[in-house]
Parts: sequence; C-alpha cells; structure tokens
Amino acid sequence: MTVILPRSRLSSKLLWMAIAFLVVALTAVGFTLYESWKLEGGAAVINDMGSERMRSYRIAYLLAESLRDPGSDAGVQMRAEMRRFEEVLAGMKAGDPVRPLVLPRDPEIVAELNVVERHWQDTVKPMLTTAAAGRVSMAALRAEVESFVIHIDQIVHLIESHNARNIAILRYMQFGLIALALVGTVALIYMMSLLVVRPVVSLAEGMQRMTAGEFDARLPVETQDEFGDLAEGFNRMASRLQDVYATLEERVADKTRDLGARNRELAALYEMARLLNEPAATEELCRAFLRQLMVLHGAAGGAVRLMDADRRLHLYAHEGLSSEFALRERCIDMGECLCGVAAQYNRSAVDQLDDIAPEVAADCRRAQYRTVAILPIRLKRELLGIFNLYFTTPHPISPEDRQLLETLGQHLGVAIENQRLVSRDRELAVFEERSLLARELHDSIAQSLAFLNIQVQMLEDSLRREARGEVEEVLCSIREGVQESYDDVRELLTHFRSRVKHEEDIGVALRQMLTRFGAQSGLATEFSDTGTGVPLHAENQLQVLHILQEALSNVRKHAGATLVGLAVHRDAVYRFTVSDDGRGFDVEAAPDAAEAHIGLRIMRERAQRIGGKIELRSQPGYGTQVMLTLPAVQFSGREGLHGHEVHA
Repeated sequence: MTVILPRSRLSSKLLWMAIAFLVVALTAVGFTLYESWKLEGGAAVINDMGSERMRSYRIAYLLAESLRDPGSDAGVQMRAEMRRFEEVLAGMKAGDPVRPLVLPRDPEIVAELNVVERHWQDTVKPMLTTAAAGRVSMAALRAEVESFVIHIDQIVHLIESHNARNIAILRYMQFGLIALALVGTVALIYMMSLLVVRPVVSLAEGMQRMTAGEFDARLPVETQDEFGDLAEGFNRMASRLQDVYATLEERVADKTRDLGARNRELAALYEMARLLNEPAATEELCRAFLRQLMVLHGAAGGAVRLMDADRRLHLYAHEGLSSEFALRERCIDMGECLCGVAAQYNRSAVDQLDDIAPEVAADCRRAQYRTVAILPIRLKRELLGIFNLYFTTPHPISPEDRQLLETLGQHLGVAIENQRLVSRDRELAVFEERSLLARELHDSIAQSLAFLNIQVQMLEDSLRREARGEVEEVLCSIREGVQESYDDVRELLTHFRSRVKHEEDIGVALRQMLTRFGAQSGLATEFSDTGTGVPLHAENQLQVLHILQEALSNVRKHAGATLVGLAVHRDAVYRFTVSDDGRGFDVEAAPDAAEAHIGLRIMRERAQRIGGKIELRSQPGYGTQVMLTLPAVQFSGREGLHGHEVHA
C-alpha cells in the first residue's frame, strides 16, 4: 500500500530529524548534569553537617577548658565556633550554587534540619551560655550535646539516603542515554533508508528496467519531496519514451518521406541548374524549364511571360497549352487578370479558380483549368517576367514547394540575363572586329587603291599626250600597286582566318605563323621560346597572333629587312618580341609617321583589349623591335586600360 505523506521537502525532513535528535540528546544530558549537580550539592551538605557535628564537640571542649582555666582564650574561641556554627547552619538552609551547596528538598530532611535549628536555639545555645556561668553541670551539658549530635547524624543519614537514590536515578539515566543512542541511530538509519536509500534504489531499478527496454516501467510516488518530484519526472520521461518508441516506425517513415521530398527538391534544383546552364537559345531554355516543372508537379500546361519596356507581359514560350488559349493570352497588361495582378505586386500566387468570382480568369476557366500557379522571374529582385503552371484539378502547393518554385524562377531569370549578355558580347565582338577590319582595310587596300586611282589618272594624261615612256613607267607603278594590293588581301585573309585550338600551345601557333610568313615573304626567320608560365586563354592567344601578324606585315612592307626574329619569353609576364635587321627609323623624331606607316595604333588597341602593352624600339640603320608584354594572370581589356598594364 502506497502512503503519500503531506508535502514536505526532503531537506526540511532531514533538518527536523536532526533538530529532534539534538533536543532529545541535550535534554537527557541536561538531566544527567542536573542530577550530578544535586549529588555534588548533597555531598557538600553532608560535609558541612559533619563539620557541624565536630564543631558541637569542639564547643563543649572549649567550654570545659574555659571553666578549668578562666584566664585562657577558650571562651573566646567557643563563642567564635558558636557564630560559625550558626553561619554554616544558615548557609545550608539558603544554599550556595557556586560551591555548589544544595540542601535536598526532601520534607523529612528539611523537618530534621528545623529540629536541629530549634534545638540549637532553644536548648543547646542557652545551656552553653548558662554552663559558662557555672550554673549547669557538665554532665547535663554532655548529655544534651550527645542528643544534639544524634539529630545532626540523622540529617547526614537522610541526605546520604537521598544521594543514593539520586545516584541510582543518574545510573538509570545513563542507561537511558545508551538506549537512546542505540534507538536514535537505528531510527536515523531507518529514516535515511526510507527517505533516501529506498528512493535511490527504486530509481536505479527503474533505470535498469528502462535500459533493458521495459518502457512501461514506473516508479511509485511515495513522498512529495525532491525524490517524489524525481519519481514523477522519471515517470513522465518513461511515458514520453514509450510514446516515442511506439510511434518510432511512423516517425522514421515521416522523416524518410521528408528526406525523400528534400532529395527530390535538391535533384530538381540540380537538374534545373544543369538545364539552364546548357548552351541553348532562350526560348528553348524556357521550354525545357517548363517541361521539367510540369513533370515535377504534374501540371497540365505551363507558360513563360517576359516583360517588355512598356511593362506588358508577352507569352514568350509555352508547353501543353492549346493554340486558342495561347492566342488569347499572348499579351496582357499589368493588373490585368490574375497574372497581371501578381506581376504588378511582384509576388507569387496560387489561385484556386473554384474559390474566386466566375468572371475572373475567364480564359483559364474556358480552357478547363482549376488551379493556376503564378511565380515571378526575378534578377536581383528586379522583375523580368512570370511563369505559370496550369492544373486541371484543384492542386494546393505547399509553402516549401512555392519557395522552391520562386528559387527556380530566380535561376531562370539569371539564365535569361546570361543569354542576353552573351548575345550582347557577341554583337560587341563582331562590331570590334569589323572596326579593326575597316581600319586595316583603310590602312592597306584603301591606300593602295587611292594610289592606283592617281596612277590611272596619270596614265590617261600620258595617253592623251602620247608620251610612251611615261605610259610604260605608269603601267609599271600600276602593276606594283596591284601586286601590293593582292599581297595585302592575301595577308588579310590569312590574318582573319587565324585560329588557335584550345589544346594548342601559343609557341606552336607562333612557330607555324613565322614559318608561313617566311615562305610568303622570302625573308629568313628565327624563332626562340624560353621560360615557363601559366597557359594563356584561347581568346588572348588569338589576339596575340593578330598583333604579331600585324608586326610581321609591317616588316614586310616597310623595313626592307633580310632577317626577321620572333622571341617568346614565359614568366609571370609573357614577352613577345618581333625584331628585324631593316632600315629602322627615329621613333622620337617622327612618332606620327611611325604611327601611320607601321599600324601601331591597331596593335595597341588589340593589346589594350587583353591587358597588354606595346613598346617600339628603333634607330635608323639598326632595325626595329616591337615588344608585346602581357601578364600571365589575365585581366579584361577595360581593366588593362585602367592600370593593369605591365611594363617590360
């Protein structure tokens, strides 16, 4: 049977137990001390009464001495002893706790002491006074003193009997203290076992049962203290564990489903990221994006709408939609229909058409769609458009799925913007190449044609004047101009057809280029390749080829050289040097002429596009050196123009 005690803390119980034990022990010790004090006081009374008995005999003796020898001081001593007798007798009645001197409060002892006092005052003391005057015989006095001493001895015997009883009581108290110590120890052990050991053992047994898998184990709540709270907490924990264990398989299944859903989401993100990073047209990317989402969510159709400069939404790509529906939905304004409202507020929406007014989304209802999901296509929080998923049945979308779809919409926005940037980069590259081609045509073929135009005019004038010698001279100049134009055209064709394979090293490409140049120009060539460095990007390699081809073309046209050298040095900075043993010129004296005839402007423009720098070194009669320096870690052309040029 479980007995629940009134609520009390264990610490309070232990404190009151200790206080009770201390009070009992102090009380018992106090009683023994009190009995010892009484015994000590009784012993002092016995001692004083013995001295009173001896003082009685001494008074009688001093009286006899004073009668026998009146001139002695025996009479004075007798009177002093009488005063001392009375003082001791009065002290016994009053008591003295300091000595200690305590007369037992036994009525018989008190009565006997009163008898002794009256006997002294009424009989013995007057008789001693009369005997000192010689009016009482000594024999009568002796008999009276003997009788008085007998009363004193009676008091001593009574006090001794009283002390004997107190000694017995003290002995019994000591036995009681021993019994109390034994009983108190047993009681403390029992209470500690009941209040501490038993709950701890019960808790340990419960833990062992719990460890063994007995989740139905419960502890009895026998007290309402700390151990009671601990037992209740253990029972709650056991109940919780039992519930958890009972539903463990269900929880594992739920977690497995959650993990499966998360894995599907990650797989969808991975697949969508892979899909959107594939090289394809923007429309095809959007169609593939829709197909993937339709399979993932079981949608019947999908659409991508992009926003134009007038903030109108145009149907850019669609899947699973009828041609009639696509025709009606090809263009909508902001705030128009459900899609326009969602785009206007730049938010996502999942609309159940059964829950909204019949006149709203009439086209969707006509196409028998019952759920429309509208998700934004954003780029850095800027709205690019929206995409839709259409369902023919009510299809709620969870907040997690909506967040995933919004994330995929951001990926689509990045992919669309990347396609736009790639298209712009291509247009810019084509424009730059056309500009360079126009400049090179102007600096070579256009100038040659202008020269030929002048020569033709001179030829017409010579023919009119029938100056045969001038005609032959002009024809020779025209022939040389046509040949030079032909050579320029072939060089330009070779120049713009130059390509570098991705796996081909720049040194191999430059060696082949120098070999072709030697074969076409008939000049001797030298090639050197030293050092090691990080491989250059293919686009940068192509620009390097164009720059060095322009330098070699200038050697052929203007240097009058017999030997051309091309040196490559690889390090943290690549250094390409084209040198010849031609006539040379004074660069500082005629920079404008050098710019016009050598085409240095075009070379520098190309170098700046890849972060490089062109240096020209030449002296009359000592040939020319054109040096291109390029950092191994490449920067864009704009960065190169703003401080990333590397000086040789």
